[in-house]
Amino acid sequence: MAVKKSKGKVYVAMSGGVDSSVAAALLLKEGYEVIGVFMKVWQPDFLPCTWRTERLDAMRVAAHLGIPFLTWNFEKEYKEGVADYMIREYKAGRTPNPDVMCNKEVKFGAFFRRATEAGADFVATGHYARVVKSQKSKVKSGGAEYKMLTGVDTAKDQSYFLWTLGQAQLSKTFFPIGGFEKSHVRALAKKFGLPVAKKKDSQGLCFMGKLDVKDFLAHFIQEKEGSVINEQGETIGTHRGAYFYTLGERHGFTITKKGTDDSPYYIVAKDLVNNTLTVAHQVAKKPLECASQALQASQTSFCRGAVLDHTHAYAAQVRYHGESHKCKIVSLKDEKFELQLEKPAIFDAGQSIVLYDGDECVGGGVIEEYIG
Repeated sequence: MAVKKSKGKVYVAMSGGVDSSVAAALLLKEGYEVIGVFMKVWQPDFLPCTWRTERLDAMRVAAHLGIPFLTWNFEKEYKEGVADYMIREYKAGRTPNPDVMCNKEVKFGAFFRRATEAGADFVATGHYARVVKSQKSKVKSGGAEYKMLTGVDTAKDQSYFLWTLGQAQLSKTFFPIGGFEKSHVRALAKKFGLPVAKKKDSQGLCFMGKLDVKDFLAHFIQEKEGSVINEQGETIGTHRGAYFYTLGERHGFTITKKGTDDSPYYIVAKDLVNNTLTVAHQVAKKPLECASQALQASQTSFCRGAVLDHTHAYAAQVRYHGESHKCKIVSLKDEKFELQLEKPAIFDAGQSIVLYDGDECVGGGVIEEYIG
């Protein structure tokens, strides 16, 4: 009997969870040569050490599937590219997205490069997103060869965290579970007999799990209690330090002076010098004073690999699973773009703003400032 020819060698990032395990199983079933890779990253000593347990789960899945299993150390890349970046940004009064940087610097940075150097034809992860190859006619007419689409399961879609991927990465990337609902992925795990089929989903910060960001930052940025003031300049509460907060946030600070209006307060201004937060109530049908219809972003990256259309209306997303805002690109130059939103929205410097054209993630940038 002739040996069936492999479709190619795929290095799969295996975290020990259900999603990446099913991704590996699907690729193996489709005829690819699959190599499982567990990424060991930096973890602070004050958090529970979970990587050994996660690695053991990934090893069990690899053994069940009969595929090679490797452990690659990316502690330095994660510490410098994700954790240090996050701390540095908060110290500057900005609100970074560490999950975006984790994908950029580790999964589709260090892991992608090392897998390619090791002879991988493709890499794969358990993200809920999709990569599709365009028709030749569309490519010849100037369109992108590869497109990144949102995951079919809108509740699990992770394209927001993947806006830094370009054509070079998309051409060699598989997201095997992106076309399924989470419930179906669970069913597949059971069908394949995977030892992690009943394992709960991991949540929270990339590789670190569920944690309170302010508690994490407090180990690196000294807490300094400050005043919460209202729009009239009256002190009505306290907070842990202005560095830790984001415009539009409504949690994490304490209101000690209660008024007749018990509706929530939202942060509308941060003063890092005086360590104060200004808060206000949301008034029906009226945007908060920190809302704006224009913003400028830098560090731009386009999944399409081409400059976007200034006349086209895109949908902008400022937060993961956040509200979608219609917008147009006003200017695009030197890896920066300026957006004009149809309606005022709240955003803070350092946040990722991701652009969509229907279900296609076309790229994004890091917010530098809002323009009133």
